[in-house]
Amino acid sequence: MTPNTQTSSGLSNSKPAPVDRAKDLAAALLSEGGEASGAQVARELHHVLSALDADDRHNFLRYLATEFRPDRTALRAASERYLADDAAEAAAALARAADPPRQELLRRINMAPGGTGALIAMRSEIASWLRGEPELKLLDADLKHLFASWFNRGFIELRRLDWQTPAAVLEKLIAYEAVHEIKGWDDLRRRLAPDRRCFAFFHPALPGEPLIFVEVALVQGLATAMPPLLARETDEEAARAQAARADTAIFYSISNCQDGLRGISFGNFLIKQVVEELKAEFPQLKRFSTLSPVPGFRSWLGPRLANGSDPDAALLPQLESCGWWNDPTQSEKLRAPLLRLCARYLTRQPSIRIDPVARFHLGNGARLERVNWLGNNAPRGIQESFGIMVNYLYDHDSIENNHEAFVRDGTIVRSPEVDTLLETEPMRGAAERR
Repeated sequence: MTPNTQTSSGLSNSKPAPVDRAKDLAAALLSEGGEASGAQVARELHHVLSALDADDRHNFLRYLATEFRPDRTALRAASERYLADDAAEAAAALARAADPPRQELLRRINMAPGGTGALIAMRSEIASWLRGEPELKLLDADLKHLFASWFNRGFIELRRLDWQTPAAVLEKLIAYEAVHEIKGWDDLRRRLAPDRRCFAFFHPALPGEPLIFVEVALVQGLATAMPPLLARETDEEAARAQAARADTAIFYSISNCQDGLRGISFGNFLIKQVVEELKAEFPQLKRFSTLSPVPGFRSWLGPRLANGSDPDAALLPQLESCGWWNDPTQSEKLRAPLLRLCARYLTRQPSIRIDPVARFHLGNGARLERVNWLGNNAPRGIQESFGIMVNYLYDHDSIENNHEAFVRDGTIVRSPEVDTLLETEPMRGAAERR
């Protein structure tokens, strides 16, 4: 090939298929030595990838996953050297040999403007194919490994969001809210009122994109239901007075915003930092609690009742009747057994089987404080948990001990009120308690 048929990066001027062009650019990017030329190739690769159709993107992702693996010969030699001599130098050499070239390629892709967002979108795209294409798990694992470094707590910033926040960011709150739908701008304005707070984490590489956000209500006493928290307060002065009187902060919605960052933990840092922010602004606050959904309860209980072997199987026809939650007579009959069953669901062992929301809060050191009847009778609440909601209490003096107990042996720290619900459970065999 003559020199005038190549680009400055050593690529051919011929016009291959777009996906082949992307593969050529990826290989060239990994071979580039200079930072400036590497950044240029990264920008071109980013441009080509953004124009690929779905099939070609899938093809390219499989190429990333199956190529750029560690050199087997070098890895074997490094492994044998380490087994013969486990000195620090041998361990470092083994780590270098095991580091897949794919990770360095991803780091270089990140040099392009918008590269971080593109890689997050790439991991989000991979998710739908992981079950059927195990080889893509290698690429997914490499991206997660890099994101864990790039999005560690030292690089992210906590911001309070209010009605003065740019509209482009506020629109993201409406779009990303995953727990209680925000029904337009009026609803959002209520959630940003003087007796409410909203905080989000941001990263410098994604300045207008929240990573995760939490919504907080400043109230008196422990909130047990969603409607009062979402009710419209039109008088801002009254809302300010409510904030000044509040003795409790209720975390009622936590939403992760970037699917491509799944598995990267932000929530534990977010809650703890927001608690500190709220304590500084409102010294009178005495309690910090969630009002949380129980998304796995109905899917756990339904099959247990349907097989007819559970002593509570007689509840099933009533639970399947339309609108029972709006009939005080019907709902009151279901109240005691469902609260008891939900308490059992949330405290069953081993703890790895518990509800995902419970695992998150208990793992962060919260206490299972209260199980609330019909805390959310919106369609989603009924569908997930028959309307039941839960308070997880964050007590500053016991958070670390609770966390250690949960991590060490699965201990679920709970209040006497929850213990009382469990004590009302009918006697049954061990097999029936699973």
